[in-house]
Amino acid sequence: MQTNIEQAKKIIQEADAILITAGSGMGVDSGLPDFRGTAGFWKAYPVIKNLGYSFSEMANPAWFHKDPELAWAFYGHRLNLYRETTPHDGFYMLLDLVKEKNEDYFIYTSNVDGQFQKAGFDEEKILEIHGTIHHFQCTCSKHGIWSAKDEKVEVDMQKFKALNIPKCIECGGTARPNIMMFGDWDWLAKRSDKQEALYNRWIKNIANKKLAIIEIGAGVAIPSVRMKGERISKQHPNATLIRINPRDFEVYLEKDISIPLGGLEGIKQILN
Repeated sequence: MQTNIEQAKKIIQEADAILITAGSGMGVDSGLPDFRGTAGFWKAYPVIKNLGYSFSEMANPAWFHKDPELAWAFYGHRLNLYRETTPHDGFYMLLDLVKEKNEDYFIYTSNVDGQFQKAGFDEEKILEIHGTIHHFQCTCSKHGIWSAKDEKVEVDMQKFKALNIPKCIECGGTARPNIMMFGDWDWLAKRSDKQEALYNRWIKNIANKKLAIIEIGAGVAIPSVRMKGERISKQHPNATLIRINPRDFEVYLEKDISIPLGGLEGIKQILN
């Protein structure tokens, strides 16, 4: 592993641009759950274990129609948790790195927690492919997207019921997070589409530069983030993928680098 760490350091030092790709494992060292498997989800939400629902069953927009108090207990608690969480030191080490690279970087993440913004990364350089919990939309999907910064959700964790239900600012109907859920045909992608357009322009502009792709905590269950880094590394001869993951750490191109560590420890090893 030490050889891989030294190789990663060299790739990063020589890189002209940085792409940081992150899955739920990025937030674990901040104390956030990664919902790895049903057991991991139930450990984070023992009340839901008693109800017998998996993460994919709970992360379904249908709940906002048939039981909004339950839906907002789940998402309201997560919203409050993410607001209260402080990004771990790895975020700030990465922020220092991209500043050293003349801020020629982008963040590509499946996380909806807003931790990169909270750590100080540029809003215009973050692509949240599944949306964000910090913006809401109407359940009818006919109205726009709005910031949730002034919204508060109180949750009775014993009964696992929301004590108040956020409402659409236009029609007064039940609101929901602007997150792409399972079986979700009503997600409004307009905000994420704008982010993607900025990302596509950036990736096109750095095509001839040496690119270090630093992937942290991206699992195989929903492999969108992993596949993005692998695809770019395969298509761009000047790109190298550095995969930091304590479990799913395998890489498939000879030039790519595997670091079998947790997010924070892996970041410390390659950046110190």
